Amino acid sequence: MNTPFADHFVRHEYGRLVARLVRRLGAAHLQAIEDAVQSALLSAVESWPRSVVPDNPPAWLYRVALNQLAGELRRRTRRAELAAKHARDTFEPLSDPPRVPLCGDVRDDLLRMLFACCDDALPVESQLILALRTLCGFDVREIAERLFTTEAGVYKRLARARARLREAPLKVEDLTDAQLATRLPAVQAILYTLFTEGYLSCHTDAALRRELCDEALRLTSVLAEHAIGRTPATHALLSLMHLHSARMTARQDASGGLLLLEEQNRSLWDPEQIRVGLSWLARAAQGELFTRYHAEAGIAAEHCLAPSFGETRWERIVSCYELLENVAPSALHRLNRAVAVAEWRGPAHGLAAIEGLEPPTWLVGSYQWSAVLSDLHRRAGDAQVARRYRDVALAAAPNDAIRLALARRLR
Repeated sequence: MNTPFADHFVRHEYGRLVARLVRRLGAAHLQAIEDAVQSALLSAVESWPRSVVPDNPPAWLYRVALNQLAGELRRRTRRAELAAKHARDTFEPLSDPPRVPLCGDVRDDLLRMLFACCDDALPVESQLILALRTLCGFDVREIAERLFTTEAGVYKRLARARARLREAPLKVEDLTDAQLATRLPAVQAILYTLFTEGYLSCHTDAALRRELCDEALRLTSVLAEHAIGRTPATHALLSLMHLHSARMTARQDASGGLLLLEEQNRSLWDPEQIRVGLSWLARAAQGELFTRYHAEAGIAAEHCLAPSFGETRWERIVSCYELLENVAPSALHRLNRAVAVAEWRGPAHGLAAIEGLEPPTWLVGSYQWSAVLSDLHRRAGDAQVARRYRDVALAAAPNDAIRLALARRLR
């Protein structure tokens, strides 16, 4: 099994296996379930290249993980009754576990578990970290990069979240409509982060990870079909994902390098997916609720509708960024607005848009901050300052694809 395929396979199956086993055995055994799933996936990656791949790989992985988990639970409990119960589970004929209705039946195990992870007793960031690690297969470094925090902070929050599930285990089917509605914003945030990591990854080996985008889009589509998830915010999020996905093919060159927006061949953009994205955006406009997903989908729509980079309606994009800052204040959003202002009115106005901004530590240490300042100062004619920021940006880039794209832009 080659490395790219192995990475994709592990990412694809990890969350599904964890979700399925948690639904069968309960969240109190989450740590043991994660260990068993990791062991099963490692066995597959190591053994399948030297032997025949099973006819039903997911079923094989489920059986191996369940066998190991049953043995671990026997050793842990040392009680014959519980050991016998799990032994029966292990050796009974393989079949899908019975479907459990969830207040109208959220049809996907992984989506059910996302709601379960979003426990109101946990801080929102802890909910996000637990879901990204446990169900989406992100490693700690990826989570720290994406959430602009430290790896130590991720470990600490992850430990507290797992402890909470052990102390107050919740069956997914016990969630009420009111609890689902309360947890919906956190689930939307997780799906947004999952898609964002796929669209421009912090992973050291790849800048684009299509499988993450596809999974986020699939789960969001399931969410939009459910009575609880059928909201303007979900529709706007789904619009955003479709509009970005429509441009994925054009974002890489023949060698896999990352292409900037102005370098992309727009004839490669998927017109049907753009149409779908715009239709979801129209549905999102129903009602008075306006979220960050509406603003970001509006920005994506402007890019998709522009005949060329030079014909982009940058004044509308600036307006969308202003709305985004109102509903979700962030120094990063202001930085992005400065880029749009520079395209609309020139680099001097772009620099003026961030004048007086005191960026937080996480932003100063990111490649985005230095890359934007380098680009604006270069275009404004200050080559010395531009070079200084360029060097910082290139050093902070998380992977070679982003580093090479920055080098072309900032040279």
